Amino acid sequence: MKHACVPRRKLTAIFSALALSFGLSQTTAAQGEADYPKRPIRLVVGFATGGSNDLIARILAPELGKQLGVEVFVDNRPGANGMIGTEHVANSAPDGYTITLGSISPFVLNPQVYSSVKYNMKSDFLGISLVGMTPQVLAVNKDAGMKSLADFVAQAKSKPGSITLGTSGIGGNSHLAIELLKTAANVDVRDVAYKGTGPAINDALGGHLTGVMADLPGILELVKSKKIIALAVTSEERDVLLPEVATAKEQGLADLVAVNWFAVMVPKGTPEPIVAKLHDAVVKATQSEYLKDRFKNMGVTPQNSESPVAFTEYFNREYDRWGSIIKASGIRVN
Repeated sequence: MKHACVPRRKLTAIFSALALSFGLSQTTAAQGEADYPKRPIRLVVGFATGGSNDLIARILAPELGKQLGVEVFVDNRPGANGMIGTEHVANSAPDGYTITLGSISPFVLNPQVYSSVKYNMKSDFLGISLVGMTPQVLAVNKDAGMKSLADFVAQAKSKPGSITLGTSGIGGNSHLAIELLKTAANVDVRDVAYKGTGPAINDALGGHLTGVMADLPGILELVKSKKIIALAVTSEERDVLLPEVATAKEQGLADLVAVNWFAVMVPKGTPEPIVAKLHDAVVKATQSEYLKDRFKNMGVTPQNSESPVAFTEYFNREYDRWGSIIKASGIRVN
């Protein structure tokens, strides 16, 4: 059998064309990264409008847009405690035009609580930076007869199972903060899961619950107006908006540290130059006076990460820490 021979001149032309094509594609990709961004950016939020994730995203978006020179618009994709929106971003093109702002629940807790999660935070995402933090607040009905965490622990020990605390839902930050409380203080209290913080707070105000564990933004004004009694905040230090409320750590429960943090992440595979630009923009946005004022009014402390690597290190520590807590508590939702 004879084999067709391709003339050397023709082979040379073919290889030259391939090399040129490869070079052009590389140049185009590099130019695309250098010119980024050239069109509006979607900031996906996995929760409905009006919640803390949505409010923070809507404060951040215009400041981020100023830094990047294009519109950054919020795209709400609510459902399944933030999982639907987060999964959408995991499956989006890694080109910097679909990014997400989320919190500890969809990023750290859900993947370790819910067996139905269809994304892997460590293999499907790259971290950009923290944006803000807010503590949980342990608060009780004003007629509960408690003024401090010591009062709470004493009553819980004297009447095991008699104290009821509302949370925003199974496996959320407030629920797991109660699990930490039970372990740290060695007490038996009953957590009651609601579909959101609002209904839980309402039942605590009405005396149907002893109290609640809730994010600071949702309970701040009620504490200030003395309609509900704050016994402790779960941050490392006292919150500037509630300086009179001692931390759980100050009151003897060093392990009761549970903050809800918010961060920006992108799909894995996003080019490093784009990641760097987004990080720089997020850091500058969190330093703006507009954002600082708006965050302060809602009980959120602005934060940013020194680098994407620094955020990833923080994320991994949080993921492992909460993973141990979840495993010890036996919480698992199918």
